[in-house]
Formats: sequence, C-alpha cells, structure tokens
Amino acid sequence: MTSETRETFGRVGIWSSALHGSRTDSTGRQAIAEAVAELEELKYGTLWIGGSPSVDDAAAVVAATRTVTVATGILSIWDHPADKVAARVAGIDATARGRFVLGLGVSHGPMVPQYAKPYSAMVAYLDALDAADPPLGSGRRVLAALGPKMLQLASDRTLGAHPYLVTAEHTAEARTALGPDALLAPELSVVLDTDVERARTTARNMLAMYLRLPNYTANLLRLGFAESDFDGGGSVRLLDALFALGNAGRVKDRTREYLDAGADHVALQVLTAEEGGGGLPRAEWRELAEAFADELS
Repeated sequence: MTSETRETFGRVGIWSSALHGSRTDSTGRQAIAEAVAELEELKYGTLWIGGSPSVDDAAAVVAATRTVTVATGILSIWDHPADKVAARVAGIDATARGRFVLGLGVSHGPMVPQYAKPYSAMVAYLDALDAADPPLGSGRRVLAALGPKMLQLASDRTLGAHPYLVTAEHTAEARTALGPDALLAPELSVVLDTDVERARTTARNMLAMYLRLPNYTANLLRLGFAESDFDGGGSVRLLDALFALGNAGRVKDRTREYLDAGADHVALQVLTAEEGGGGLPRAEWRELAEAFADELS
C-alpha cells in the first residue's frame, strides 16, 4: 500500500451505525446526507458505515459527499452475494467510485444461521470478487480481522484490516501480523462524558450485546482478559482498555495509543447516553474535530 493510499484514509475517521439510508425514511435520509456533508467539511479522513450496511447505504453517503473516503464497516459476506456486490460497486458514479472501500466481515454464528467455516467462506468470497465482471480487486477492500489467520488473509488479499472492539495491545499484535505495508484501521468507541460512572454505564449498554458474541470474547480472552471481565456488561479493566471515556483531550490521548501501537487510522464511534449509543451525534463530532484539528488538517 502506498503512502498516497494511507493519506486517503487520513489519521482519524468516524464510524457510525446510523448512516443507513435504507433503514429510515426520506427525512432520515436527508439528515444523514447533511451529517456526512458536515463530517467531510470537518475534514475527517474516512466515514465508516457500521452495523452491517449494504453497498446501497454506502453509495448514498458517497453521493452526499465530494472528497472523503467512504467504507463499509462491515458488510456481511453471508447477506450479500459477491457478484451482486461487485456489480453494485461498479454502478457507483465513476468519478466517485475511487473513494469507496468495501469492508468485509464474517459476522457471528449467533447472528447468521448459515455460519460455517468462516475463514474458508471469506477466501471463497474474495475469490468471487476477483472473478466478477468487472472484478472488485484487493485495492478496494479491507477485512474485519481479529485473529491471526484472518489478519494474514487481510494482508495477502486486501488493503488491510479494520478490527472492531479491540485494545491498543491488539493493535500492536495486528501490526506485527499484517506486516509494515498493510492498512490497519481499528475502531475505537468514545463516550464524551467526564462523569466516569455515567460514561461507563453508556459503554456497558453498548458492550453488553458484543459480549454475547464468541468471536469478540475469544479475541479478548486471547488478549489476557478473563471470563469474569465479561460479567455485568464489562469490568472496569475491560472498559478502560476498549473505550475512550472522558473529555475530548482524553479521547485524543487514547487515540494516540492506537496510532503509536501501529494503527494507520483510527475510526471513532461516538456513543451517547441520550441516544442509546446511536443516532447522529453531530455536536460531539464537532467537539472531536476541534480537538483533533492537527490530525485532520
């Protein structure tokens, strides 16, 4: 991967599961379009559409922006046939298509009835993207990789990895596994709240669901956490390792830990108590943009 490609991602981006135009009405789609246009003006490097989006969701964000990189974070390979994905990506306006990156993942057994042999399934999916007409090659895709085998596949067959719900220590291990040239763009969840107990409650409300998914818990156990760290929505030790809790300065310090550990880019997911952890937290995005002005310029 070239330095120019790294520059297209930027050092800091925004990850949001609320950017799904297909899951809302016309008023909601207009709100999304206005929000992503502002995120572009704030100079975030990449907008990650979270929560198993479709290519159509991403295409709408591409259409509402002019220069920012747009990525799926992530599209489930079980829900979208590779040939149809490649064809839909090819249908994105040619002048904007180069800004789109396909983030792919194998999702989770409890969420996918047909879940089986995830590594082999991903290899077959990448093969199908390569064979599509037109193909969607390695330079326009990343993998939601956590473990060693999937990280190696990400390095060999894509731009790199977009790990979700990981620590800075995992980022260092992922950099070693990927090698120096692959993109490493972890997600980092953020609660802008200086009331530490309230911030932890907001984090636990989000984390509880993920602690029911074995791909995440297995990865956390590999990193040295114990089963007891998963009780009650997450121990303080686990929360402090996975989240950036506090003011914008604290978020910037935590982001720096990931960058220093080997990340090329960090995708910030803002959680708010008022919106149940989702929504379009535009005030918080502005606050973070001000704090990260030196990284976003």
